[in-house]
Amino acid sequence: LVVPGIRSSRTYILDTKPDARHPVVTRTIEAAELATKAGYSRPHTVHCGPGGIFMSALGGADGAEGPGGVALLDHDTFDVIGAWEAEHGEQSLAYDVWWHLKHDTVITSEWATPSMIENGLNAEDLLGRRFGHHLNFWSMSERKPTQRIDLGDEHQMVLELRPAHNPSAAFGFVGVVISVEDLSASVWMWHKSDDRWAVEKVITIPAEPADPDDLPPALKPFGAVPPLVSDIDLSVDDRWLYVSCWGTGELKQYDVGDPFHPRETASVRLGGIVGRAPHSAVPDLPIAGGPQMVEISRDGRRVYATNSLYAAWDEVFYPDGVGAWMAKFDADVSAGGLVVDRGFFPHGDDFRGLRVHQTRLQGGDASSDSYCFTG
Repeated sequence: LVVPGIRSSRTYILDTKPDARHPVVTRTIEAAELATKAGYSRPHTVHCGPGGIFMSALGGADGAEGPGGVALLDHDTFDVIGAWEAEHGEQSLAYDVWWHLKHDTVITSEWATPSMIENGLNAEDLLGRRFGHHLNFWSMSERKPTQRIDLGDEHQMVLELRPAHNPSAAFGFVGVVISVEDLSASVWMWHKSDDRWAVEKVITIPAEPADPDDLPPALKPFGAVPPLVSDIDLSVDDRWLYVSCWGTGELKQYDVGDPFHPRETASVRLGGIVGRAPHSAVPDLPIAGGPQMVEISRDGRRVYATNSLYAAWDEVFYPDGVGAWMAKFDADVSAGGLVVDRGFFPHGDDFRGLRVHQTRLQGGDASSDSYCFTG
């Protein structure tokens, strides 16, 4: 298990065998090694890929503001090989990384510089449209940028990339946290158009009006709760897309059998800035946070959500505390549907006060697997 530390810039290698309940740290990649060999800091996303382990990084060497990019680690030794990119072009901000192997394409998204993230959300950065709003497409073989598509600077924070699992397909989805024009969130689809890539918005989720007295200071002037889409996840069969609305406390399910026209098929509410919707396991307990990071089992029937984004950001939107919880949902993978599993709700003292962010499933899952193919 490869565990990057976004603030420390250390990366920990954990051996999960023979007892996954007691993993052992077998290697620590120090910040100095990442900086010296790859020129990066603030590691974030990890995927096992061709030629090495791809690890995105938000900052330049020693915490510099940029450019961020992708470091390569050796599959066996976990040594830092170097930077993946041969050149950056106009790309500077970084966040997620994924690919279409059969189309010789790598995609990267954009969040912000280290200082913009680590100090919590600054309203001037948001209203000044300083967060990332591009998708970057690269040649996998040449490690060079081929296209840079601007979604519009009103669409701030282009985060989670979810390409189709089918290696022959040439489409995928990306979530955008917020529009500074109306506080809505959105999901965009990229696809191949002739020999170029095109991107279009396929889902818009509006903000919800709210009494300013019920809002944290950062949102009082707006009188509304933004959905804050912080994660999306695509089932292995490329049929179901899950969208987490961390602000309103909602997990949405969409049928994307036709990826150009997603159809909402279910929605469940837990937590939320205003709603504080309880879990059915503890119906009298209002909860903070909301569905944030999402994970799907390989068969698509189990969906997991955790509730914390990042401490400095949690406290902006949930100033009275985000708490700690994790929920499981049972999904109908034939006609659509999503139901909270009443028997699965670790929360509060179960986590000893720790924040809960990312889930990885034993044996593989929908957002961490990259599939091999022949032909």
